[in-house]
Amino acid sequence: MATIPAPSLGGAAAATPTSTVAARTRDLTKTYGRGHAEVRALNGVDLDVERARLTAIMGPSGSGKSTLMHCLAGLDTPTSGAVEVAGVALADLDDTALTRFRREHVGFVFQAFNLLPTLTARQNIVLPLDLAGRDPDWDRLDTLVDVLGLADRLSHRPSELSGGQQQRVAIARALLSSPDVVFADEPTGNLDSRSSGEVLGFLRRSVDELGQTVVMVTHEPTAAAYADRVVLLRDGRLAGTLDRPSPEDVVAAIAGLGG
Repeated sequence: MATIPAPSLGGAAAATPTSTVAARTRDLTKTYGRGHAEVRALNGVDLDVERARLTAIMGPSGSGKSTLMHCLAGLDTPTSGAVEVAGVALADLDDTALTRFRREHVGFVFQAFNLLPTLTARQNIVLPLDLAGRDPDWDRLDTLVDVLGLADRLSHRPSELSGGQQQRVAIARALLSSPDVVFADEPTGNLDSRSSGEVLGFLRRSVDELGQTVVMVTHEPTAAAYADRVVLLRDGRLAGTLDRPSPEDVVAAIAGLGG
């Protein structure tokens, strides 16, 4: 089976890593609404995301896990506190610079795949680089396609692909630009158990073979068991961590949180 080659930034203006930390938050808060309707989704979260590791974020419904990921990815603005990704403080970037930063340094894998229905698999994979005016690393693309088993599906549109194949296209799209961090939001939420295992295995391989940093929000203990570290949230606060847990470890920890 092919091995994913060492990452190449392909001309992107990456920050120089100063530590083993790919992203961090400090005293992070996020509040929605005002007065009696105010909801504090995050409440003083301090988190270091280790480089070249798969980190899973878990917690009961309403614990703030998706909000934390969105703030880390620059998709949502914190009410207070700091977020740093690849050595860059996101608060220092205006909207245009933040959009450019996400495009060049961050990859996304979503539950809903987010593929354009009129484009082929190949066109969907290279679309972010096309929009950025950058040429893909074609050797890297070929290797990703081989590793993800998509060679005979590149000319197919999303409607002609299974859910697992569509998610593999989304993973290839996220990995092609060698991002500093890939954020995966419930990446197996729309998949059957077999396709889920394949997708999680590919994310695990991207960490082990590429040195990719992956942050994954999930509610599934079997998915979290693929992670190097599981971060537990409750009521917008960090409630503990698990290192290389089994599914049973995750179930017990979530039960302890009241979820």
